[in-house]
Amino acid sequence: MPKALVTGSAGFIGYFLCQRLLADGFEVVGLDALTDYYDVTLKQRRQQMLLQNAGFGAVNERIEADGILHDLVANERPDVIVHLAAQAGVRYSIENPKSYVDANLVGTFNLLEAVRATPCQHVLIASTSSVYGANTEMPYAEDHRADHQMSFYAATKKASEVMAHSYAHLYGSPITMFRFFTVYGPWGRPDMAHFKFTRAILNGDPIDIYNHGEMRRDFTYIDDLVAGIRGLIDVPPARPASPDDIMPGDSLSPVAPFRVVNIGNSEPVRLMDFVAAIEDAIGQTAQKNMMDMQPGDVPATWANSSLLTSLTGYAPQVSVQEGVARFVAWYRDYYRT
Repeated sequence: MPKALVTGSAGFIGYFLCQRLLADGFEVVGLDALTDYYDVTLKQRRQQMLLQNAGFGAVNERIEADGILHDLVANERPDVIVHLAAQAGVRYSIENPKSYVDANLVGTFNLLEAVRATPCQHVLIASTSSVYGANTEMPYAEDHRADHQMSFYAATKKASEVMAHSYAHLYGSPITMFRFFTVYGPWGRPDMAHFKFTRAILNGDPIDIYNHGEMRRDFTYIDDLVAGIRGLIDVPPARPASPDDIMPGDSLSPVAPFRVVNIGNSEPVRLMDFVAAIEDAIGQTAQKNMMDMQPGDVPATWANSSLLTSLTGYAPQVSVQEGVARFVAWYRDYYRT
């Protein structure tokens, strides 16, 4: 039975990934601090559901704490590590940037050091589409420049990518970075747009529409995202013998077993169409406050996921209309509205 260590296991994405790995026969060790960035009850419920499976074990510690990851990796010796734990959110990084240094930079450094001491077959680390920043060339491809991040959150994720590449080069650890594109679905974070819009509409409150609705996002349903991660687990990068061995369109490093991969729906959706899908699922029209763009945000994201498809056969299955309907149904049931 293969063993996986998943950091951030009680988070939105971590919970669904752990469920998928358990279903696929993995033994899973989940590390999560259950922090209060958002409703801890959601995290506790997710963890409780995971603990109903005998193949899952939970460790509640912070990744930035000295020695935690070093000892956990040394003791558990996982075959695969999926590093999802991070301080998320573009806007919160303006309010509390130090929390991003602690979790995203120190925490990722601790993981890299743990794997240097106790190597494993494949390390997969979460990044974000936000690293593309001011780049306006779309759809975003892994070989595009990502040098002008617009938020401190994105800056810490880009720094994590650079740190990971150096460790892959120096110590030979196979590392895949995957960049998420606006993930949504049941059990999501309450600070995410689909969650906030649904709550406000059901409560009869107005919703804030930024950039006066002129926004596009490559909304990716949680099941499709997890399918992408699961596929990548089975294709660890290998250091090429020479740069000529790298296939066109592959982001494989010429000097390290390191690759960056987009995971998105590859179909940008207008924000107003996303809101309309929520209105249709609820059966109620939203009151809308048209607002200016928020600091650190970008007007559009759009993934080129052809590399992921070539590596894994990935093809997103869930449309925005279906995904939103599933989320609204979950929300009504969970909050009894």
